[in-house]
Amino acid sequence: MALDMDKLGAFVNRFAGDLGATVAAGNVVVGHELGLYAALAEGPATAEELAERTGTHARYVTEWARGQAAGGYVEYDADADRYHLTEEQAFALTDPDGPLYVPGAFVLALGSLRSVPRITEAFRTGAGMGWHEHDDDVFTGCELFFKPGYVGNLTTAWIPALDGVEEKLRTGARIADIGCGLGASSVLMAQAYPSSQVSASDYHGGSIKLARKRAADAGVTERTTFEVARADSFSGTGYDLVTTFDCLHDMGDPVAAARHIRSALASDGSWLIVEPAAGDTVAGNLNPVGRVYYNFSTFLCVPNAVSQPGGYALGAQAGEAAIRRVVTDAGFTRFRRAAETPFNHVYEARP
Repeated sequence: MALDMDKLGAFVNRFAGDLGATVAAGNVVVGHELGLYAALAEGPATAEELAERTGTHARYVTEWARGQAAGGYVEYDADADRYHLTEEQAFALTDPDGPLYVPGAFVLALGSLRSVPRITEAFRTGAGMGWHEHDDDVFTGCELFFKPGYVGNLTTAWIPALDGVEEKLRTGARIADIGCGLGASSVLMAQAYPSSQVSASDYHGGSIKLARKRAADAGVTERTTFEVARADSFSGTGYDLVTTFDCLHDMGDPVAAARHIRSALASDGSWLIVEPAAGDTVAGNLNPVGRVYYNFSTFLCVPNAVSQPGGYALGAQAGEAAIRRVVTDAGFTRFRRAAETPFNHVYEARP
């Protein structure tokens, strides 16, 4: 066997980058948990000064800061032996309620990886693993991962892109938020459209408990309700808007869910479907975004779908053609892509 040493070197360099990123993930979560990024955003600091700001141990902070600087997550001034954040780094690393919060993705990733033994065995047996069976960090990490996209786009771009929906919501409408998780999307819609009523549901009871608390903390309990229910059996009819955010592809039987959604919609209602950005072919998804979603999907989306009856396991890179097929098989007659971001495709379906 004759090795091309240049190609081997390039692969090893990629491996080194991936290994560094993998280990750094834990350090990003530490920075999130201890407020290290937020404290550094207050101004440049030595490791000792940063430790003093956060009530942490200087030797640990020193190693943490060096690793963060090596990865480009913080900046290092060698002459002053101080660390600081650029405006862009601070924007991405310090505000969990803003339109971008990078640490949330690492909380979700590490929570997902705690299921490595279970998923490894699933490869051998073909068994599923339900969403409710994962580590609690999967639930909170999922909220931290997806909420910034909702904050940045849901009421400013996605809903306005639907056909006549925003006007209905402003004057008073009924919304069903399916697969609501911890309720980030539900609360945002209740805040933006105070004349409307949001009925949210999720099959995971623990998530619904936290969603109710999130709504109470936001002061929107009077216009939100939450129930534990599957997507094919949530209560109510005559909804002006039904929403599914990044969850249709997780379902064992998305067509059954789509049929129930169709029956729950008013005759002139709309279904807002937000799904991970994906092409219709494997080759079209072999890029950094596809890499993120395929790997999350192996641990979360496919196992959850396999754990449920229905025979579907679309995965997080299903693509527009697959989503269109689900929607049309359920009897919807109108389907279009209404908006998109680098991480999401936003569809509108109507009866």
